[in-house]
Amino acid sequence: MQVKEIYVSAPGKAILHGEHAVVHGKVALAVSLNLRTYLRLEAATTGKVSINLPNIDIFMSWDVSELKQLIPYFRGKSDEVQRLDGELVRILREFVGIANGNSDSCNMATLAFLYIYLSLFALSELPSLTVSVWSELPTGAGLGSSAAFSVCLAAALLCASGVIPTTLKESDHTSRWCQEDLELINSWAFKGEIIIHGNPSGVDNAVGTWGGMLRFLAGKIIPLSRVPLLRILLTNTKVPRSTKVLVARVKDKINKFPSIMGPVLDSVDAISCTCEKVLSEMTCEPITGEHYNILEELIDINQHHLSVMGVGHPTLDTLCRVTLARGLHSKLTGAGGGGCGVTLLRPETDSSVVQSTIQDLRDCGFDCWETSIGGPGVQQHTPVTIKQDILEVLNRY
Repeated sequence: MQVKEIYVSAPGKAILHGEHAVVHGKVALAVSLNLRTYLRLEAATTGKVSINLPNIDIFMSWDVSELKQLIPYFRGKSDEVQRLDGELVRILREFVGIANGNSDSCNMATLAFLYIYLSLFALSELPSLTVSVWSELPTGAGLGSSAAFSVCLAAALLCASGVIPTTLKESDHTSRWCQEDLELINSWAFKGEIIIHGNPSGVDNAVGTWGGMLRFLAGKIIPLSRVPLLRILLTNTKVPRSTKVLVARVKDKINKFPSIMGPVLDSVDAISCTCEKVLSEMTCEPITGEHYNILEELIDINQHHLSVMGVGHPTLDTLCRVTLARGLHSKLTGAGGGGCGVTLLRPETDSSVVQSTIQDLRDCGFDCWETSIGGPGVQQHTPVTIKQDILEVLNRY
């Protein structure tokens, strides 16, 4: 194995504008969250391969000798980055003892780990190693937690196998990979996402890889080179929802009222494009209050459009009402019908207002964090750059 120890992290994601409209050929803007998933990979001398996911109460371990039995199936497959081999996934399901039809995300995360590990090391000696992962992202909230996991997994295992270099210089605390290596990380992470979710768009793992903001249109993902770092509140209403049901609800409404819903989708498209233009301006000229005025108005308009589409929820209405009482502007992010919302914080927003708002939202039964959007994608770290509480968890295993 090429490394003895490596620490990596990747961000979660939120949809800033364009959710649901993107399904119908309109622009969506996805942004990175400064809530990250951290992974530690360490060479072991136990003769075992182990994965620890304390967020979801998973600890799995296999003897290297057991895994070697699978090598004939994986040999010759290690360069096939573009597509997932369904037969290999089936073999892994049998090996781990996961019944067909069981798509529990915990089981799928384990499969994604084994698939990438065996694919990358199939042509060499299987190393004994331990992977530990800890995330600041809530699972199942539409914030890209599984993609951040897949991106970290791909980056660490690609480094460990020598396919891409470790990028930390002696004087560095954090570092990033070159564009070619990032594309390789993204390709393997997308395989992990396919295993976990079945038919992902590729947006979540792309945000986890490149960070910042991405423009998504008709299946084409374009990372935007420069975006401002914006402070937000991220609120989880903790109301479960089905993305599939909500997407179908919007489609039904469009089919029923095409002359009404068509202009709504066009307006959401224009909101995304206008927001992209404003954010671009904010990176190359002095940021003014007018920039934030426009961003706030776009948030309000888009939230109303999403309610018209039928993906609002009383808890999201409560979120908007509570924050507006403090002079702040919010919208849902993702599928809607509950789930999460984002609230824009202006630079001059006093910390007392922020803390009072967070408390108001927690009093409603919601989870709420102050964070930011537009931060970096996957990174390699030295331990000193990782928050102490997270480092303690990673080093516990």
